[in-house]
Amino acid sequence: MGNTVSENCPKPDTRRARNQETTVHNRTSKTQQSELLTSQRAQTPPHNTMGSSSRRLRAFKRWMRSQGIDFSDALQFTDDGEAISVRALCDLKVGDMVARIPKTTCLTVKTSGARELIESAGLGGSLGLSVAVMYERSLGQSSPWAPYLHLLPPHESLPLLWSLHEVDSLLCGTELHKTVKEDKAIIYEDWKENILPLLDSPLPFNLNPNFFGVEQYLAARSLIASRSFAIDEFHESGMVPLADLFNHKTGAEDVHFTSVSSHSDSKSDTECSKNDLQANTGDNEPSSENSYSDGGGSDTSGGSDLDSSLVLGDHTTALEMIMVKDVKVGNEVFNTYGLVGNAALLHRYGFTEPDNPFDIVNIDLELVSQWSLSLFSGRYSRAKLSLWRRLGYSGCVSENTEYFEISSDGEPQIELLILLYIMLLPEDTYHKLDLTLSTKGNSNGSIGMILSEKGKFMLEKASEEVSRDLLLTKDVCNALRLLADMRDSFYGSNSMKDDIEALGNCCIRRERKLYYSLILRISERGILERLRTYAASGVQSFRTAKRSSVRKKLKKT
Repeated sequence: MGNTVSENCPKPDTRRARNQETTVHNRTSKTQQSELLTSQRAQTPPHNTMGSSSRRLRAFKRWMRSQGIDFSDALQFTDDGEAISVRALCDLKVGDMVARIPKTTCLTVKTSGARELIESAGLGGSLGLSVAVMYERSLGQSSPWAPYLHLLPPHESLPLLWSLHEVDSLLCGTELHKTVKEDKAIIYEDWKENILPLLDSPLPFNLNPNFFGVEQYLAARSLIASRSFAIDEFHESGMVPLADLFNHKTGAEDVHFTSVSSHSDSKSDTECSKNDLQANTGDNEPSSENSYSDGGGSDTSGGSDLDSSLVLGDHTTALEMIMVKDVKVGNEVFNTYGLVGNAALLHRYGFTEPDNPFDIVNIDLELVSQWSLSLFSGRYSRAKLSLWRRLGYSGCVSENTEYFEISSDGEPQIELLILLYIMLLPEDTYHKLDLTLSTKGNSNGSIGMILSEKGKFMLEKASEEVSRDLLLTKDVCNALRLLADMRDSFYGSNSMKDDIEALGNCCIRRERKLYYSLILRISERGILERLRTYAASGVQSFRTAKRSSVRKKLKKT
């Protein structure tokens, strides 16, 4: 298997591992709860006892060996009936290859027994892969992937599978609320239009309706959303045995996946990427690129830790798992799904993380318009918005919604500051700017739109930092605080303090949906609170600068 770390590693002591697991289960400290939150895949209710969990894991290991999947003896797989984790049985070093997975062992449309059915129906992307998963599940023990499928939970507890009541009560006000409700409607239409007709397929398929209902489709979609990988151009996306057992930890990637050529032991220049909810589909499916982002303005394909493109070059025959960080004996080995905020984590994987640095909150342009209409006439507001657009500015756009991002530290997108600045210009100043723009032409989004003390405008370039200072007038800062209050009202009558108290009284093992939803609510409301602080500091800076200016004038006199 090449340079693996199997040698000189102790064989796993399963008795000791079981005792350690019992000890962990008996702990109820805050440290344990924090670890559970920050380092795990979304867990589903247990569908096996501890004994059967051990048996299915042993069966899966035997199956992997029979299929030519090589994995290091340095990896210890633990299964508590709710989730599987991977730990190091000895020190792992950067560059160690811990697994090699032939592409033929991956469950894809191309490898599934339902390939002909799927391709003849013209189903691609997540739709096609969902049919492949449902079909192989319908075969039971006759499926070539039976031990692998038996190891998987029936479904992942994604909001997509929650009841409408749960979505409305738990996600109200969050970046996910509207998105999930829209997704549920689209998913049902997908099933009705594309999956239901397959039940009339002729022999040899003769599909069992019990395995192709809308609930089974939702279950398959949840597994694909949280576990599938982009493999290459031929296989597209698929379920990769073993690779999906590594739990996520934001910004803490220990192991990485690469594609390996059959003609060389060296890895290719391309990499495998973790899929999002919509993995290169050409069908009518809910998009994972909604009005929230993964943080920091990144796209929803996962950030910089995992490449977001498909693996090119179908000459490659296997996937390798390579250590990219040293891991000490006994520690868990983590994968990462990218630099992902909590809204995206809950949407795709069913869990959230406290203090996630990639969280954001969005303020829709519609909300800014409501604020403007509370102060000015509709005609006045439309004219100011038109001027902002003529200057070359726009917000983020997704699913026909325009919005502005507030980063995890509470800093608003500069386009929002510019819009508020223009909205609050005095009437005569607005006309001067309008005339200046008409004379000089389009400024192409120049950030250096500066109002001098003499009322003259310069459509010149300036640094964003300088522009922010100039834009943070007292009125703009007050507008930011009002917008934060308006956005915060979406969460309902409970205050942030109420949410924090509810989280403290919530049990993660019994109330997972509530627990993770509260983490999301608290994270988002914390950002809004930091936006208020940002605005307040801007007001203070404005007052300080004004006092300084007065002192300078007094000295001159």
